[in-house]
Amino acid sequence: MTSAGPGRGPGGAPAAIALSPILSARYRSRDLERIRAAAPGARLVTVSVEGLADGSVDDVEVMLRGWLKPDAFDRLLARAPHLAWVHSATSGVEGALTSAALERGVVVTNARGVFSRPIAEYVLMMILSVSRRLPQLLDLQQERTWQPLEGAELRDVTVGIVGLGSIGRAVGALATAFGCRVVAVRRSAGVGSGAAPDTARAEDASVSAGESEERSFGEAMLDRVGGPDTLPELLGESDFIVLAAPLTTETDSMINDETLAMVKPGAWLINVARGRLIDERALLRALRDGPLGGAVLDTFRDEPLPATSPFYDLDNVIVTPHTAWSSGRVLDRSVELFCDNLRRFAAGEPLLNVVDPKAGY
Repeated sequence: MTSAGPGRGPGGAPAAIALSPILSARYRSRDLERIRAAAPGARLVTVSVEGLADGSVDDVEVMLRGWLKPDAFDRLLARAPHLAWVHSATSGVEGALTSAALERGVVVTNARGVFSRPIAEYVLMMILSVSRRLPQLLDLQQERTWQPLEGAELRDVTVGIVGLGSIGRAVGALATAFGCRVVAVRRSAGVGSGAAPDTARAEDASVSAGESEERSFGEAMLDRVGGPDTLPELLGESDFIVLAAPLTTETDSMINDETLAMVKPGAWLINVARGRLIDERALLRALRDGPLGGAVLDTFRDEPLPATSPFYDLDNVIVTPHTAWSSGRVLDRSVELFCDNLRRFAAGEPLLNVVDPKAGY
């Protein structure tokens, strides 16, 4: 028999739930109805990006955390003595793993699996665009110039994936479906050449409601998967290097002068993870002077990217406003995952997507 949950509300549900803005949308009425249905009797408290609540947070036990500054989160935590579980509406959780949260032992879960499909489609769109020289073709159209250009077939392209969580696996599945050769680096090796990476799912030990449909989608036949020591080999042979790793102390600024010097001349870097994975000054040098052929950047250290940023001026850079994750289904999947975990919380069952605070994801 499953024991009742730890919540002080009816049937083990939380007494109160704090909601900060998630993704780029307001909570829709149907979202709030689903949350209330998953936690009957729970009081909902809305929290602004600055941490201002529209009611008391004394009895808040659970938080759905979207846009909220780390210092505002810590202030809220100090005013919410019963807050025990925070669900991050993003895959990255560096803003929730603050010293105060770690000291209290707050359980953190994340949105792993929610964004895998749209991000993978974004990556393949960019690989196809660069390989088929879409930016140059659009320039020729603007110039009213008729000049056919030679492109590359994806069967001749090697894609290197750094980070083999749900996003990395989804990218691998699509890339192999298009005929690319795919190699990957993950925290620990364990998948041999030509083997479906079942062991790679150990990095995503729990499967969310949003990720359940990703199981077959993420079953990729990769050419090679290695540990961190194989990163130089991946950089030296990949035509496209896709950053899909979490931000941790080990991955902060992992793309720097030293690693960029290992890159295959003419390769493109695609970042759909975190801006802090890259030393941006080193990246600018590699884009201007080589060896990089170009970069697709959807995330930056400082966002929004200032209008004065030199990245806007480079012909071999495609800048997008942190939009790789966006699709019409993302918000539904995000709320569905949170509600699934709310029901688990009330029933005393294990939560999905629990983050390892030591690993940082």
